[in-house]
Amino acid sequence: MKAVRWHGKSDVRVEDAPDPKIEDPGDVVIQITSTAICGSDLHLYNGFMPGMKAGDIIGHEPMGVVVEVGRDVRRLAKGDRVVVPFTISCGHCWFCEQTMFSLCDNSNPNAEQARKQMGHSPAGLFGFSHLLGGFPGGQAEYLRVPSADVGPIKVPEGLSDEQVLFLSDIFPTGYMAAENAEIAPGDTVAVWGCGPVGQFAIQSAWMFDAGRVIAIDRIPERLRMAETNGRAETINTDEVDVYEKLMEMTNGRGPDRCIDAVGAEAHASSSVWSAMDTMREAIHLESDKPYVLQEAIRCCRKGGTISVPGVYVGSVQLPFGAAMNKALTFRMGQTHVQRYLDPLMKKIEEGKIDPSFVITHRVPLMDAAKAYETFRDKEDECIKVVLKP
Repeated sequence: MKAVRWHGKSDVRVEDAPDPKIEDPGDVVIQITSTAICGSDLHLYNGFMPGMKAGDIIGHEPMGVVVEVGRDVRRLAKGDRVVVPFTISCGHCWFCEQTMFSLCDNSNPNAEQARKQMGHSPAGLFGFSHLLGGFPGGQAEYLRVPSADVGPIKVPEGLSDEQVLFLSDIFPTGYMAAENAEIAPGDTVAVWGCGPVGQFAIQSAWMFDAGRVIAIDRIPERLRMAETNGRAETINTDEVDVYEKLMEMTNGRGPDRCIDAVGAEAHASSSVWSAMDTMREAIHLESDKPYVLQEAIRCCRKGGTISVPGVYVGSVQLPFGAAMNKALTFRMGQTHVQRYLDPLMKKIEEGKIDPSFVITHRVPLMDAAKAYETFRDKEDECIKVVLKP
């Protein structure tokens, strides 16, 4: 089969790879009909994620048709059209029983390696380094799906790939970010980052009855999408001081809830904190760039909540004294995708949201390397790329 394979920083190639096969009785194999490039994939592309090996198949936003079924699989059959969550979960450990699927105890075969870095191992993830299992990813023609009775959701007739594809990751991720923000009716919610996850966090904030949503970014086309599709007020970080503008917009109190939908590769501002971080990076004391998280701590109102769906992979320096003295609450984590599949599919079926609004580029799988470059460089007003094997 053809697949997108990682060969180092800024080097992905569409190459031949072994066809996947059933390795465990709980597996299925799907023929992929649509897959996507996620902002998190750029952490791999830009060389931020440890545990990558040359030749790894990447990608974690796939859907397709079941073509092989393991003997123990009960929920799926050949010919079923499914969306596959990026999290791999056993369904029966303590964490899965609490619906904390991204913290599964049993799905990461490299759990000891993860424990050494994090203290405990989260779940295995598709196409996201050997630290998180080394599972081949979904930017390919075929994909083996372990624990298939726990993960994939069947697609109802009448819904297109593009309407449901993002149930694999970014729609549930944006929704969980809004849920984690503990939004009360009428709250002012500030969302940093208007990429795909940020767009779904904006949409989801309204679902939780936010009173105002303020979207923060520096890319004009992302801000336009937040305004037109997300009905958000916007702040361009290249034009104004974000703290001063948010204080002006909230009469000095600050947003009630802040969502960091950027993560490890935030763009630097001119703040003192970002200058200090640049120095730390230069002497290798810090791997991630937490500019957004630092800014959110400063901006969030006293007693407010900061939700972090943006991916971080290493250590960061934060103004923790400010967070403690302001009595801020932090909630974060990889998405418990399986928890949200049924309710979010229902919202799509009922016409309450059409997630395809984020798609700006549709390209053949064979053009993935160029698409990665375009997405990374934010060229051609690229916000979301869907790949077609």
